[in-house]
This record gives sequence, C-alpha cells and structure tokens, in this order.
Amino acid sequence: QLQLVEAGGGLVQPGGSLRLSCAPSGFTLRSYTIGWFRQAPGKEREGISCISTTGDGTHYKDSVKGRFTISRDNAKNTAYLQMNSLKPEDTAIYYCAAARYAACGGRLYPPATTYDYWGQGTKVTVSS
Repeated sequence: QLQLVEAGGGLVQPGGSLRLSCAPSGFTLRSYTIGWFRQAPGKEREGISCISTTGDGTHYKDSVKGRFTISRDNAKNTAYLQMNSLKPEDTAIYYCAAARYAACGGRLYPPATTYDYWGQGTKVTVSS
C-alpha cells in the first residue's frame, strides 16, 4: 500500500520548536512535490508549505513564513518541516502529501486536490 508516514509531533511550549518528518511507504519521493497541510480543531484543512522535487522551489503560507522551513533529502527519501517560534495557534494535526505532477515555488502552490498520497497525520500541540 502506497502511503506517507509523518513523525515528530508532540507537545511543545510557545516559542519552542519541532521538526516533522515525512517518509513514504512503497514508493520514492524523488519525483513528487511535497506539501504540508494542517487542520486545527473546528477548522478546515489548510496548506502551509510545499517544496518542488529538487528542493529549489518552495512556498509558504504567510502565517508560517519566517518560522517554518520545508526541506527534503531525496537520498534519505524523507521530507521535513522545521517549525520554530511555535504559537498556540499552530496547534493542529499536520499532514504531508505527495503530488506526482505539480509545481511548487514562488507563487505556485498545488491545491490539496492535486496530491496523490497523504499521511495519517501527526498531532502538534503548542501550550504552556
């Protein structure tokens, strides 16, 4: 079964950091654009970042720009989301997704419907 597996969520105090990882099961990430999404309680899922297949192109939602960094290591077949200066409003379940035919970078940001594979999510709670 082709799927993604996220890891790295947890409870962190405001101002703290977490690094999420995203690894595939049954395929390689090299040819896929990777996106990170989150869904807070009672809210719709929102896309927060994406990275192109080579890592040259990235995009961030304004609310996380300057605090979150998306990256990928194709040799390790893993993508990451480094989250710094976390705020209580960052509390959500975070999902990674992979899109086989999608562009990311600058103003290009693939919609959720573009993604082919999704992870089960990892919970991030920011609270004192």
